[in-house]
Parts: sequence; C-alpha cells; structure tokens
Amino acid sequence: MNPPNTPLDDTDRAILRELQADGRLSNARLSEKLALSETPCWRRLKRLEAEGYIESYQANLDRRKLGFGVVAFVQVTLGNHAGETPLRFEQQVSQLPEVLSCHNVSGDCDYLMQVVAPDLDAYGAFVRDQLRRLPGVTSIRSNLSLRQLKSSSALPL
Repeated sequence: MNPPNTPLDDTDRAILRELQADGRLSNARLSEKLALSETPCWRRLKRLEAEGYIESYQANLDRRKLGFGVVAFVQVTLGNHAGETPLRFEQQVSQLPEVLSCHNVSGDCDYLMQVVAPDLDAYGAFVRDQLRRLPGVTSIRSNLSLRQLKSSSALPL
C-alpha cells in the first residue's frame, strides 16, 4: 500500500512536467533543469514514485511503423449487469493486447475502448473472434479513426 500522499508543491509539479516530456532524464539532468541539487531532487522523485504520482516509465512507440494501421474506438454494451458478468468481461478485456484502453462509461454503451490492429481484416477478425466472445456482450459499435490529430498521455500540469 502506498504511503499517504504529500501535497504537491511547484517543484514537484515541475519534476512531473519534465518527466512527462522526457522520461529518460537522468537525475543529474533533471536536477540541473530545476536548479536543485541532486540529492533533494532524487528524494523528491522517489517520494513521487512511492506515493503513486508516477505509475511507470515507458517509451512512446510509432504504431504505424510497427504495423498497426487501424485505430478503432469501440462501444460495447453488456446485456447482463448483475453478478459476475461485468467482472469477467473486465478481467478478459484487460488481457487483450489489442485493447489500448478500456473505460466503463455512462451513456449509450457500457464500455468504450481504443483498439489497434494491423488492417481492417485483422480488426474484423478481432471483433469476431475476441470481442463478440467476451462474457455478456450484446452490442459492439466501432468508429474507425480516419486521421489522428492529437495523441498524448501527458497530463496538463
């Protein structure tokens, strides 16, 4: 369990902004950018990690160069919202690597997902062989991305 969160000050927010821009910054470079000495910078960074403000570090990859030409936003509706069905659905969706994100939402559907696939044929097979077989699914509605205008996971700090 994470320790209780300490309120963020301007320096903490600056550390988070810098790391969102470049997660590979060394502590020495980070402390230089923030005009802090290395030890206090390192302590703050470790506290931000321990308190869960920083969940993980990862590289942002170019999906097209890796062969994922299709991005779909998928609305899924379940027919049964009672019992174990939603939990089983969520557990199985979390194991599908094609699903980049999945949100339980309000509105016309129960879940909204972002899915990638190499091409339309592969996406069709994914819907047919994976999504339609998930527990409780009664409706799937896909919206295909024609052009990406912005993609970011950076939070506005």
